[in-house]
Amino acid sequence: MSDLLEQLRKAVGESHVLVGDAIHADYTHDETLTLTPVVPRALVQPGSTDEVSEVLRLASEHRVPVIARGSGTGLSGAASPLADGILLAFDRMNRIREIDTENQVAVVEPGVTLEQLNAALFPLGLTYPVSPGEQTSSLGGNVGTNAGGMRAVRYGVTRQHVLGLEVVLADGRVLRTGGKFVKSSTGYDLTQLLVGSEGTLAVTTEVTVKVQPRPTETTTVLVPFATLAEVTHAVPRIVASGVNPTILEYADALVLGSITRSAGLDLGIPEDVQQQALAYLIVVLEESSESRLDEDVERLGTLLGDLGAIDVYVLPPQAGSSLITARERLFFVTKAAGADDIIDAVIPRAAIADYLAKVAELAAAHETFVSGCGHVGDGNVHLAVFQPDVEKRKELTREIFRIAVEAGGAISGEHGLGTEKMPYFLEMADPAALELMRAIKNVFDPLGILGPDRVLGATATGATS
Repeated sequence: MSDLLEQLRKAVGESHVLVGDAIHADYTHDETLTLTPVVPRALVQPGSTDEVSEVLRLASEHRVPVIARGSGTGLSGAASPLADGILLAFDRMNRIREIDTENQVAVVEPGVTLEQLNAALFPLGLTYPVSPGEQTSSLGGNVGTNAGGMRAVRYGVTRQHVLGLEVVLADGRVLRTGGKFVKSSTGYDLTQLLVGSEGTLAVTTEVTVKVQPRPTETTTVLVPFATLAEVTHAVPRIVASGVNPTILEYADALVLGSITRSAGLDLGIPEDVQQQALAYLIVVLEESSESRLDEDVERLGTLLGDLGAIDVYVLPPQAGSSLITARERLFFVTKAAGADDIIDAVIPRAAIADYLAKVAELAAAHETFVSGCGHVGDGNVHLAVFQPDVEKRKELTREIFRIAVEAGGAISGEHGLGTEKMPYFLEMADPAALELMRAIKNVFDPLGILGPDRVLGATATGATS
């Protein structure tokens, strides 16, 4: 290992290879609630694509596993280090290489955060609309997990915005895919194959994303319903109405109460309405003009009244903004409340009511408390599971995923599989699909050094010292 460390230090600089106690605790885990922190064999912080290339060439030569890490905000364990591996962290590769206003694209290094990119776009009247909640998350990490978020109902998820990538393969070769063009019928789409691969096929060193004009007018509408079934019944009608919401979220009464209390936010909902409401719909509308926004609000209010809403509250701008910010911080509220896991299954939105009813039955049968909210507009349901007994929690999680898959859904809508959801995926996935995925993995990474023990459960060949 001493030979490898010396070679790594030559590749990226003495101060950018850390071992042992020199590695800060933040690098020993991501935000996944079920993880045990692990100190990697070495933390390597490259500053360029050439340095990444050399690091991977050395790792391949020594057969040492490599885990790529962005900001460490993931919720699946994909960025969790291995004790015998290299943790490749992109703190130094955080430059915005270009903002091309003519083609409406931005070219960024993987360590650039959403907050950083949008701050640069704001004066230009542009925005990168994908918003997974944590604005300190990195573009490289977003690409790895195909991150989504509350705005996906209107803008889609990461893969809808990635036009091109620069990546380094396991043996150190550099590959470019896509570009600034918005469509192609030329061969296999390697860009889309790499998006969502969680660092198991290649390591991203540059991302080209679409950006777009930033809406200037926005409003937030809070809608209480007596039952969750009424919420899920209303969602397809709202989507089909042409109002085109930017955010379409549901939260049960417990979740809404938790986030508003945590934020010290009083939304002015009368007590009698709060007592009636078991579920809330949160709708954000955005437009380029105030008059168009007013028309959309009026249409939405009329529609919601017809769909059985207890009432419709158009929140003052500050309250609306604060509510969305509080919703984005829900993970930390849930974590502070003692949640033991977060599940992010995705199902057809029309099946949400039935799915959540079955989840409630399962939770009761397993004597476990489960609370929920989610991106109801695209069927992505987030469940907080409060069950400290590991085996009981795993059994309940398996059953929750099973009913999601049976409903025509998938295990993860945006957090990815990583290490923590991988066993359930391997158990429930189509064997033919797994066979093809493993064949693809073998072509990209024949030694199995990239992200072993995540997504597909493959392990690296024996590392050498």
